[in-house]
Amino acid sequence: IQVLCWEDDAYPVRLKNIPHPPPVMYIRGDLLAEDHWAVAIVGTRRVTSYGRQVTEQVAAYLARQGITVISGLARGVDGTAHHTALQNGGRTIAVLGCGVDQIYPPEHRQLADKILQNGAIISDYPPGTPPDAVNFPPRNRLISGLSAAVVVVEAGETSGALITATFAAEQGKDVFAVPGGIYSPQSKGTNRLIQQGASPLLNPVDILDQMDIHHVEQFKQASLLLPADEVESTLLKIIQLEPMQIDEIKA
Repeated sequence: IQVLCWEDDAYPVRLKNIPHPPPVMYIRGDLLAEDHWAVAIVGTRRVTSYGRQVTEQVAAYLARQGITVISGLARGVDGTAHHTALQNGGRTIAVLGCGVDQIYPPEHRQLADKILQNGAIISDYPPGTPPDAVNFPPRNRLISGLSAAVVVVEAGETSGALITATFAAEQGKDVFAVPGGIYSPQSKGTNRLIQQGASPLLNPVDILDQMDIHHVEQFKQASLLLPADEVESTLLKIIQLEPMQIDEIKA
């Protein structure tokens, strides 16, 4: 388990910029620089076949575009989003409402193992913290905080996904909601979000259009060529095409 503090260079930049960022983060797996380009997909645990189909479509599209998918490892929409991202060769991050050594729900342990191979499991709760119900609403601010945008697929009127959407709006993030039937209990929350100003998601392409991040792969390649810090930048200015002695570089 890796521990990150505010002062650490590896602490996610997006998370640093939210109100009251967690002073300590616990991580299993790997957080990479490319995870800066991330979109959260959240929704009800009681997902319908419609909601599952939309989740799979959105998560698959984002994964193929090099966008990291973030969710909460819960049943329903969350689990489908993680699983689909991995199936399509993408990265995914699970944010827990318990310690990173406490996988909840237990039936997602195998999914969690797969996430660790191409993503990360993170929490601001210390290892050993059980999955108490009061832990989950606060962790939703981390799901939105790590993301450039939040997609709510299905949500009832009291769904925790609506809390994530509220945090996202407060953090200045784009919020997308998938419209549904007016008689569907799982769509009452998302339809309400749209009524309140969230962007209706009719096609996954809309996410990248609104965020203007169509060229993520090019950004990633460019970031590999840029100096990582001031020391590396100084070295790049000093060294030349011809070999140099270490003493010359020091001077």
